[in-house]
Amino acid sequence: MYVVPPPKSDPLSGSTDGSDELRIYQTWKGSNKFFLQGRFIFGPDVRSLALTILLIVAPITVFCVFVAKKLMDDFSDHWGISIMVIAVVFTFYDLILLLLTSGRDPGIIPRNAHPPEPEGYDGNVEGAQTPQLRLPRIKEVEVNGITVKIKYCDTCMLYRPPRCSHCSICNNCVERFDHHCPWVGQCIGLRNYRFFFMFVFSTTLLCIYVFSFCWVYIKRIMVTEHISICRAMIKTPASIVLIVYTFIAVWFVGGLTAFHLYLISTNQTTYENFRYRYDLRANPYNKGVVENFKEIFYGSTPPSKNNFRAMVPRESSLPARCVAGGFVSPNMGKAVDDIELGRKAVWGDNEGQLSDNDGFNAKDSGMTEMSPEIRTTVNEGDRAGIHPRRSSWGRESNWEMSPEVLALASRMGESNRMGGSSSTTNRGVEPKL
Repeated sequence: MYVVPPPKSDPLSGSTDGSDELRIYQTWKGSNKFFLQGRFIFGPDVRSLALTILLIVAPITVFCVFVAKKLMDDFSDHWGISIMVIAVVFTFYDLILLLLTSGRDPGIIPRNAHPPEPEGYDGNVEGAQTPQLRLPRIKEVEVNGITVKIKYCDTCMLYRPPRCSHCSICNNCVERFDHHCPWVGQCIGLRNYRFFFMFVFSTTLLCIYVFSFCWVYIKRIMVTEHISICRAMIKTPASIVLIVYTFIAVWFVGGLTAFHLYLISTNQTTYENFRYRYDLRANPYNKGVVENFKEIFYGSTPPSKNNFRAMVPRESSLPARCVAGGFVSPNMGKAVDDIELGRKAVWGDNEGQLSDNDGFNAKDSGMTEMSPEIRTTVNEGDRAGIHPRRSSWGRESNWEMSPEVLALASRMGESNRMGGSSSTTNRGVEPKL
């Protein structure tokens, strides 16, 4: 479930809205754009959708006005009117497929609010000192008898299922990720791939339809006026423009249709085809040509895993626990939970100064003036993670000074008292009077 912490009220604006008044689409962490209160979800490049619609509607309008309307008078009965009706209906059908491709959840996997617990982690162990548990970067699962590697996503804090990938444009992990299409302004994945292919295929047929009837109209002019093809083309410049336009477009959408027919027949995605090259190794998802087509066109579309209009649930507070081991992300060197060792001996607010705690007094130990050796030791310890930091379980880590540091501090304190003010040159320490 997608969970975010409740937003804080803004004292300047006087807003006191809580999480129970916000919906998931309003706090969505991805780059998507939502319309009609979360009913439609688009990619961040949704503006390109307007250009795609224009490239479809504009040539069809020109075709209906300058070609189909003229053919209505040349064909008897209902053949003439059917040319325009088919063009208009087919265009609306194409636009509906475009909306179904662009405006729906492509198969986004909800993010985790916290990293998953490593295997072998026992959350009930208290007080014992165990080593840090690092999340493995890659896991291996078996798909149809073939071992497949799945990766950990640091952004979504989950292990991606097979065939899932993280889209850098939408900033989401998408199931059966194919590619991000800028022409529809959306990722193409498990829940909209079928509509994407139908959109591309119907656009190809629409280009062929317009291209064909433009030549029919030119031929009709040649027959009725008994002129050459060149003179007939001069009499209908709109047909020439549409022929050139559809000829160029059909190479694009037609080639895309042929490519995706190949992908469907072999049960591949565009991402897998360019990255894994299944022609060089076994494809664990290939079920045969017939079964592959049935999976795409006759299989049921899985429901969305996100209810964008649902209210944002409140994040339950985590119980305070004293855990000896911490979680380490695959790409991070720091543990998610601090390892608690010993008793309190925390650093103060100023760098290089110790606070009085557990009976340890800096002045009595000669630590008021710290030599470069002491400061180096302290800095190294601080870089190693010895500093007060709130753990993700809500408790403050306690640290005990090592005997080596205490012995070094005692020796340096004695030398400081014998040397007088020779140590006043240390950075950040005022000279004694």
